[in-house]
Order: sequence, then structure tokens, then C-alpha cells
Amino acid sequence: MSKLGKLPVAVPSGVTVTVNPDSISVKGPKGELTQAYSKNVKVTFENGNISVTTQNTTKQANADHGLYRSLIKDMVTGVTTGFTKSLIINGVGFRAEVKGKELVMNLGYSNDFIAIIPEGLTVTADNNGKLSVSGINKQKVGQFCAEIRSLRKPEPYKGKGIRYENEVIRRKVGKTGVK
Repeated sequence: MSKLGKLPVAVPSGVTVTVNPDSISVKGPKGELTQAYSKNVKVTFENGNISVTTQNTTKQANADHGLYRSLIKDMVTGVTTGFTKSLIINGVGFRAEVKGKELVMNLGYSNDFIAIIPEGLTVTADNNGKLSVSGINKQKVGQFCAEIRSLRKPEPYKGKGIRYENEVIRRKVGKTGVK
């Protein structure tokens, strides 16, 4: 059995949970999320807690046990507080700005990159090169940040590129010029 899967998920007040035979829906102040789950697990909602139990003892059932408990916990967290990731754009002339539902980025190439902001996400950009992506779905926030970062990954010599706010780039020395 999964160590995390055994723990119940506490549901705060103001959040409604609907458990169907093949899916679970969580509705809160920030929005509503729905997740289908496997037949290997059973989801129950009692006394303000969501419990996930396995139906059998196969290896896949044990893996699903922890997976769906974590997904449900992220759903409850998303509809109450939401998720935010920050990116730092570092480089001479590198900048990003939000125009409607598009994120326009100048990253040192001849053309600007235009990324369409997915539904349900909010992106803010400031003049210091900081980009904040927030939303209720943890997977969408992480995927959109990863796509933006992949446009110009940080390089180890000067540190130019797009990195996460808490990411540490290992810097290299480069040429020393010794004769």
C-alpha cells in the first residue's frame, strides 16, 4: 500500500465534493475541477475527508492508490488557493509582455515568440523580467511554464535564458586566456 495513499485528504469549508462511480468533482471559490479515476481504487467522501482505498493488491493498484490521492489533494488545493509558478527572463534585450490572451516574448532571436495563454491560466509580466503563471490546475500551470522555459533554456556561461525563480544554474568558467 502507498504511504501517502493511506492519508485522508481534508476538505476545507466552502468546498463541495461530488464522488461518481468513475470520477470525482471538486468545486471551490476559485473554480471547479473534475478527475476520472481507475477501477483499481475506490474514492469515498465522509466527515469532511476524502479517502482513497485499493480494490485489489496488484502493483498497478498500489501505484494508482498514491497517484489518485495526490491528484485529489492537488484539486482541493487548486480550488481553494490555486498554484503559481514564477519564471525569470535574464538577458540583454530579453523581455516579455502580455497582450490580451497572448504572451509576446523577445528572446534574442530575429522574430518574437508568441504563446497563446491556455484557458484557466493567468499570466503577468513585469519590467524586471519576472513572469508569473497562476491557475487552479497544477498540471496546466507546470506544463505552460515548461513550454515557455524550453524556448530559451538558461546557458551556463552567462546565465542568459529563462529559468524558474527558485532554480539554481551551475555556472561554468569559460575560456581563461592562459598562454
